[in-house]
Amino acid sequence: MKKIVVLTGAGISQESGLKTFRDDGGLWKEHRFEELATPEAWLRDMDLVLEFYNWRRKQMYEVKPNPAHLALVKLEEKYDVQIITQNVDDLHERAGSKNILHLHGELGKARSTVDESLIYDIEGWELKKGDCCEKGSQLRPHIVWFGEAVSNIVPAIQISGTADIFLVIGTSLIVYPAAGLINYVPEESIKYLVDPSAKPTGHVSNLNTIREKAGVGVPHLVKQLLNEAD
Repeated sequence: MKKIVVLTGAGISQESGLKTFRDDGGLWKEHRFEELATPEAWLRDMDLVLEFYNWRRKQMYEVKPNPAHLALVKLEEKYDVQIITQNVDDLHERAGSKNILHLHGELGKARSTVDESLIYDIEGWELKKGDCCEKGSQLRPHIVWFGEAVSNIVPAIQISGTADIFLVIGTSLIVYPAAGLINYVPEESIKYLVDPSAKPTGHVSNLNTIREKAGVGVPHLVKQLLNEAD
């Protein structure tokens, strides 16, 4: 069974109705996203950061997986599929995909501020001041903030190196470190980029560009790949 590795970004979630960080100029209540997603912001105003992520979490639970998410699940009928996502939402999980690696954390989880290995599912959409881990420390959003290491990039690199087919969906190939994953895909492997604003990337071999929104381009591509597997 061939291995398909899928890298997804904000474009696939946006079609479900989730706002990206930079919608409305990147502002939330007159605060720039970069002012809310840093360790310094957490220390400066924990209440504000909790409110921001509670708003994002509530929004996540109000939307549903779209045709692109659902199409990727169908690939598992005939391929070994691994999804690597830059998104912190749970839309891939709710669609039914089985193997998902989150590069930037998960909005539906919280972790200890004294022991990063202590990670918990959040019940409902609110994380509050006073919600503590088993060691008595305040819980924070389980999100990789600006200035923090993207620890899952190492397994993501390893996974990318096993791809027979590599799909890039709803994300440009210009934002690092995720954009660099395609450089670890075997040169002979077939690559697809599905993004309406895709830019030319002449340095990548065997790259096929589909300038469509994910909800249109992914179902068509999945149908093609399933036919090729017969």
